[in-house]
Amino acid sequence: MTVSRRDLLAATAAALATPLVSEAAKAAGAGAPSEVQAPKFLTASEFALLDELTELIIPTDAQSPGARAAGVAAYIDFRLSESLEPDWQKAWRTGLAGVDASSRERHGKAFLQATPDQRVAVLTEMSGAKEGFFHELKAWTVRGYYTSKIGIHVDQQYKGNVYQRGEYAGYDAK
Repeated sequence: MTVSRRDLLAATAAALATPLVSEAAKAAGAGAPSEVQAPKFLTASEFALLDELTELIIPTDAQSPGARAAGVAAYIDFRLSESLEPDWQKAWRTGLAGVDASSRERHGKAFLQATPDQRVAVLTEMSGAKEGFFHELKAWTVRGYYTSKIGIHVDQQYKGNVYQRGEYAGYDAK
């Protein structure tokens, strides 16, 4: 088989341009909301509960979108699916079931069927414990949110490594 110089140059140009085209396509869709994917570890009902819990911890407000928009529940679900610690995975399933049980005990209905005020009351009660599932849930919610694009660029307004005007309040080595 003989390959002409023109064919070789065309193939090389196409190979070099492919990563640039795919990056441009990704960037074009960066602001668009991503499709909701099926949970990787949790059941659909556990995932819906987790999604609501994370949104209650970091809700959408005037400053920025909340945990739901940042995909925090999907982040936690992914981390659980990749975990090699079955005890940790079991603790999350038990914790989510405990939230539902607490809601049923207090209000006679599952957490997701409770009113917004009843949901907040369940979380407030859980947050009063010195340790337990709520603290794990809150820590992973914060971690997931502030490592997402929304948490970093919208909420924290991080602009990258740019010169920050103003006085430096650090140590003066004079």
